[in-house]
Amino acid sequence: MALFGAIEAGGTKFVCAVGTCPTDLSALTRIPTTTPKETLAQCIEFFRAQPKIDALGVGCFGPIELRRDAGAYGHVTTTPKPGWSNADVVGPLSRALGVPIGFDTDVNAAVLGESRWGAARDLDTAVYITIGTGIGGGALIGGQLAHGMVHPEMGHLLVPREPDDLVFDGNCPFHGARCWEGLASGPALARRWGNPAEALPADHPAWDLEARYIASALTSLVLVLSPERLILGGGVMQVTAIFPLVRKYLTRSLAGYVRAGRLTEGMDEYVVPPQLGTHSGILGALALAERALTR
Repeated sequence: MALFGAIEAGGTKFVCAVGTCPTDLSALTRIPTTTPKETLAQCIEFFRAQPKIDALGVGCFGPIELRRDAGAYGHVTTTPKPGWSNADVVGPLSRALGVPIGFDTDVNAAVLGESRWGAARDLDTAVYITIGTGIGGGALIGGQLAHGMVHPEMGHLLVPREPDDLVFDGNCPFHGARCWEGLASGPALARRWGNPAEALPADHPAWDLEARYIASALTSLVLVLSPERLILGGGVMQVTAIFPLVRKYLTRSLAGYVRAGRLTEGMDEYVVPPQLGTHSGILGALALAERALTR
């Protein structure tokens, strides 16, 4: 049986593991994200200390270059993460480990993991959203990860301001208070309310406003991509009291127009947390390695 390596490459830490499936995930370690050279060197050292892997999967924070015919394939591109703009991720790993590498965004990896083993299993089309330090989304369309000119940047969907939230100036350096991330990410919550999301009680008015912004963006995704399920993860969504609010406001905004698939079973079955919990990303990277070996 093939053995796979996996990296969930985030802006604060890189998670590395080896294994074959959720019940066979071992030697999991976390490496602080410092400079590209130092961080990738520690990843390489980790894998060299394990049994030899047959392929590696990397789900990486972005933006990243995914076009295989591009000279910068496998690079992080215009990230605000200091020191990581134009950093080559795939090259050093490939040269050091000499195995096929599957490379995609961290959120595309997460939706792939949920498709392979979790809440999107047996579905052709699904969307995974993470709401935390930023907002990002990955999409599985017809069984394939969504790519195009670049990769999906769902967190920067422009959403209308709620009428009771017209003063806040937003937290996105590109769009201010016009995009989903600028209005509803974890840092946006903290700036607006003066406390981080984890310090806000479940009955705080922040959550009603947050749910309305989430539902507004999800409405666009439902109407454009027609996913069979919406999976919401990330630090902000750990406040489980927000799920009923999101479902309520998404039902209101869809206004009965879309009546098909799992929506007919009710919002509880349509808008769900990740079945793989906090392991969606690392298991998705494992699935990227699996695909890379068979490609």
